[in-house]
Amino acid sequence: MSDYRDPSENPRSREYKGPRASLKDLFPYLAEHKKALVFAVILSIITSVLALGQPLLMGQVISAVEDGADFTGLAIGIVVLLVSAALINGFQYYLLYRTGEGVVLTTRRKLVAKLLRLPIKEYDRRRIGDLVSRVGADSTLLKAVLTQGLVDAVGGLLQFFGAIIVMAFIDPVLLGSTLLVVFIAVTAIAVTGRQIRSATTKSQQKVGAMSAAVERALGAIRTIRASRAEERETGAIEKDATAAFDQGVKIAKLSAIVAPIAQVAFNAAFIIVLGLGGLRVATGETTIANLVTFVILLFFMIGPLIGAFGAYTSVMGALGALARIQEIMVLDEENPGRGEPQPKNQTALEFEGVEFGYEPEPGEELKPILNGVSFAIERGSRVAIVGPSGAGKSTIFSLIERFYEPTSGQIKLDGQPVSEISLTSLRGQIGYVEQDAPVLAGSIRENLLLGRSSATQEQLVEVLAMVNLSDVLNRDAKGLDAEVGENGIMLSGGERQRLAIARALLAAPPILLLDESTSALDGPNEQRMREAIDAVAKNRTLIVIAHRLSTVVDSDQIIVLESGHVVGSGTHSELIRSTPLYAELAKHQLLV
Repeated sequence: MSDYRDPSENPRSREYKGPRASLKDLFPYLAEHKKALVFAVILSIITSVLALGQPLLMGQVISAVEDGADFTGLAIGIVVLLVSAALINGFQYYLLYRTGEGVVLTTRRKLVAKLLRLPIKEYDRRRIGDLVSRVGADSTLLKAVLTQGLVDAVGGLLQFFGAIIVMAFIDPVLLGSTLLVVFIAVTAIAVTGRQIRSATTKSQQKVGAMSAAVERALGAIRTIRASRAEERETGAIEKDATAAFDQGVKIAKLSAIVAPIAQVAFNAAFIIVLGLGGLRVATGETTIANLVTFVILLFFMIGPLIGAFGAYTSVMGALGALARIQEIMVLDEENPGRGEPQPKNQTALEFEGVEFGYEPEPGEELKPILNGVSFAIERGSRVAIVGPSGAGKSTIFSLIERFYEPTSGQIKLDGQPVSEISLTSLRGQIGYVEQDAPVLAGSIRENLLLGRSSATQEQLVEVLAMVNLSDVLNRDAKGLDAEVGENGIMLSGGERQRLAIARALLAAPPILLLDESTSALDGPNEQRMREAIDAVAKNRTLIVIAHRLSTVVDSDQIIVLESGHVVGSGTHSELIRSTPLYAELAKHQLLV
């Protein structure tokens, strides 16, 4: 058994709170699309200028009617402005929507690249479904920043302030009363917007928790069915879905406040302008033409303002989602390191006083998994690591691969500290087959090519024959292109494990790590696998973790672990005499 801990059981994955996001955090995601955004801003400005020209021409039309003059040219001008603004606005909408999709794509690329390079410990503290939710649901919300107002707000501001300037020349008194109503509305909406931002962040967290619960259930659907646990799991997922619903309703309530405020502000401003404006026309302080122009300008001022109110709520929601994305993006990636392996010496791998413990929970002390582990493995030898469950065997493999770093002590590859070797070079020297060897959804070919993307058809067929999987190719007319199903469900447990070993063998690494490589095999297949491993072990350092001592009794060296300590090292016959734990294990397995 491995000493791996289920990340979903770690409460920190639910308690962790990420940083808040601001608009400046969005700029790196917009950088790739700056040309399109600049063009969209220019179109928005042109649209605003065309919009502002319409009420001015309308005022001149009214004056022309009062004076009995010809206004045909002015009417044609208004139509031209209307049609031009509509056409430009339509193209701008397409450009912004397309750019919004581009921003989502850019975000997903960056997020996926980051997720695939995080230190392994980050996956221990988070749930996979929640991480997937950030790539899907959270990144999609960023599109709202563009499609619902950020760029359009630039033209809207120009139209808003342009209207104010013209209105100031027409009637400063009417403008002052209008701006007072607008100021009150803007203040109320700003307060509501901050609450929407916070609520959206919590909502996305709930959606992430629900996604994680669904991913967990579907990943174990056969176990759930066999255990008759459908109702229980449905209830657990519904609980997360209800929590997401409650947060969504809260956002809806807050967003619903914005529309009435905007509508009341517009109606109040309109009534004030008509009432006060009519009074001023009656007293001769302004003209009907000026009042009509002012009313039309009021529409052009309030329109962008209402749009800005809606955009504000959308942007606040998007920033809540961006905060969850930034929570991942600010994490340190796995340090790739520098340096290449030095010329090989006789000792392939060496542990010197290595100690290690998984990062403790808050308020808890570090619990060591390995305590002063020291051993040396000669190049070209075949070595087994044995011991009870939880002794630290799989942890040793994780440290060799540098998924984790030792708390103290040192690990050397060919006499060189692994910390001085780049991860690419280090892992290029080591093949690793996990205990629960994962098989990815896709074809047999795609799974094998993970180990060596340049492998030929002949090499793929040959390596499958080495691990006794040739019959799998004959099972389906598609051969190497036969689908293996989600998590390799179309294969048996032994076939999945052998496929994973074939994948590692294909890369032909000088050091091969096999964690319980024969645990899922029956007797005949185990024998064939041992023969295959014997064949690939030539001119290669082979390190095997095993519970079945029968598979490792002929090893050049057997290292015995107990509670994180090396309690014995030697050949099978030597350990029978010198190490009580090993003798007991051998006795239980009828090897003595």
